[in-house]
Amino acid sequence: MAILEVQNIRKSFGSTLVLDDISFSMEKGTALSIIGSSGSGKTTLLRCLNFLERPDAGIIRVNGETLLDASTARASDFRQNIRMKRLHFGLVFQSFNLFPQYTALENVILAEKLLAKEQPDWKEQKAARLKEIEAHGKELLSEMGLQDRMNNYPHQLSGGQCQRVAIARALALNPDILCFDEPTSALDPELTGEVLRVIRGLAAMNTTMIIVTHEMAFARDVADHVIFMDEGKICEEGNPEEVFSNPQQERTRQFLSHYNQ
Repeated sequence: MAILEVQNIRKSFGSTLVLDDISFSMEKGTALSIIGSSGSGKTTLLRCLNFLERPDAGIIRVNGETLLDASTARASDFRQNIRMKRLHFGLVFQSFNLFPQYTALENVILAEKLLAKEQPDWKEQKAARLKEIEAHGKELLSEMGLQDRMNNYPHQLSGGQCQRVAIARALALNPDILCFDEPTSALDPELTGEVLRVIRGLAAMNTTMIIVTHEMAFARDVADHVIFMDEGKICEEGNPEEVFSNPQQERTRQFLSHYNQ
């Protein structure tokens, strides 16, 4: 069974159609790269999957559970339990979005602490749970190579280190699917390599990921499946060899020609 099923997603902003009948699915433990020009709808698609935007039409299922059916859900239904729906996805933003007043460790464990406080046994288990949560955060930061930066604030970290903190934060609640929105677009080439190595490591551990990226060589190398979007539609999709070496659509060939020169 597919871990994620997306069926006929449509999204408009005013009179502008941004997503036009988007459908795809992916299996657990695979990495999906989404490529395309700026304005093709890639980021809006991620925002719909993470319930930061409400699709006008379509269905989103995770592990067979329907999280959204826009044909039956009213706006109030969409907002209901939205936080629980978002727990299925971890999102890493372009610009890190770390809280500047918190250390790296505090940024990573904040969501897990807030979630734990809502549990009925929080008062009785508070000390033990806080110890567990902090240990989990330290483990994640160590996996990101940041064991010596846990008590640093974002302004004391490089861009690559900030993005690795953001990845650890996205992993903290053990999401079903980890989503990256142009994770290297704000970084210079040297720092880009740091972040891409981390994502490659996650792929090697069969982490289920959706990666919106402009790094074509990386998309080809890390992905099990590639989607090329153009003007809000899926123009072409397939395994990396099919899409990059033998694209079937002229628009795909035009887009890739800029990267193959």
